[in-house]
Amino acid sequence: MLGTRGVPANYGGFETAVEEVGRRLVELGHDVTVYCRGKGPDEFLGMRRVELPALRRRSLETLSHTTVSVAHALRHRPDVALLFNAANAPLLPLLRLRRIPVAVHVDGLEWRRGKWAGAGRRYYMMAEALAVAWADDLIADCTAIADYYRWKFHADSTVLTYGAPLLESAATARVAELGLRAREFHLVVARMEPENNIDLIARGYLASGSRHPLVVVGGNPYPTRYTRDLTQLLATDPRVISLGAVYDQELLNALYAASLTYLHGHSVGGTNPSLLRAMGAGATVIATGNRFNREVLGDAGFYFTEPDELARHLEATERNPIIGDRYGLLARNRAAAKFDWDEVAIGYEKLCLRLAGRDPHWRPTLTSSLRRFTESGDLAPVTAPGPVPVSVPAAVQLQLPLQLPLPRPLSAPLSLPGSVPRRQALRLASRRHA
Repeated sequence: MLGTRGVPANYGGFETAVEEVGRRLVELGHDVTVYCRGKGPDEFLGMRRVELPALRRRSLETLSHTTVSVAHALRHRPDVALLFNAANAPLLPLLRLRRIPVAVHVDGLEWRRGKWAGAGRRYYMMAEALAVAWADDLIADCTAIADYYRWKFHADSTVLTYGAPLLESAATARVAELGLRAREFHLVVARMEPENNIDLIARGYLASGSRHPLVVVGGNPYPTRYTRDLTQLLATDPRVISLGAVYDQELLNALYAASLTYLHGHSVGGTNPSLLRAMGAGATVIATGNRFNREVLGDAGFYFTEPDELARHLEATERNPIIGDRYGLLARNRAAAKFDWDEVAIGYEKLCLRLAGRDPHWRPTLTSSLRRFTESGDLAPVTAPGPVPVSVPAAVQLQLPLQLPLPRPLSAPLSLPGSVPRRQALRLASRRHA
């Protein structure tokens, strides 16, 4: 597994996927090597860690580390390589020369992120075309991303989502350490980047008559004008509590589980791990209404596009706590039913076995991919809203939610007897899928 910061996972979605999938592949009997940037043990959860250097600049860190990782992999020649981040696509010819089958996890539409402009944006768009032509397969973490690659490049992808951690007994009392009380604060967990829309969330909150504080978790290792302006905006209201980055996972879980609402503004990724964690904690989710968020959350939450919409949702949830009880359970049930790490790992195993058997998907040619990269600019297939799960006005007016029957909790998708060891359970599930 190449192209991430590695394990243990303490940063983002890619690292979480590597840790959760990698350790399960180990339990299924596979040898897993993860290339890492940070210091740590030689082995973690059965995975071999290889620490290699990187240039500590935002525009060069990922590609520089992946370059030396690929050089190391060429000498050891694994059966299959899983390359995360389409930005690393220019390195694919090196792996192909050694006949190493490789799947590229393309992530979201990286070129739409606010931190990239000009040459950086063009680079990411070109990297998509190179990944399409040179990888043996593409991994998309949601169908919206797969649809985008099918529309733009006529290329198929393997859809493998992330899993949602189900928080059975989060230590919600720990929020008292921050001067907070359970069910009496709204939560945002996101890096301070334009595409995460924390400024939109802040404007909605500031426009509301909310009595409960807004707690903002997240920072940015590379401060920009956006982060400075956002910090100033958040400082204009004493109701806003900015915690910066929180690396204490138990405390972060407590914040998710104890929040009155979780506000999700991400707009350019696919299946977002922060959203899944909030759903697994039973949080009441209010998200921006793009196709990615709707695909993950479905009818188990609320959506907004303007600050005034968000303000109405916040005020409604404070007036009627039953909304949180009902929609938190809906979200948790959806997370348990649709986003299970065991199922995801089995999908990765099937993909790796297929690639090791030299059975890749058909790929467009490099010429065709580059032509589509230069000709296509419309993002309609991705930005189209798709079906609207729950009528926003009805939700705001508290008519529909209060008429819903209280849903019964779902059992985990892989419900196996407690006497079956985890590795055997995964293997049984793998055979069932095969």
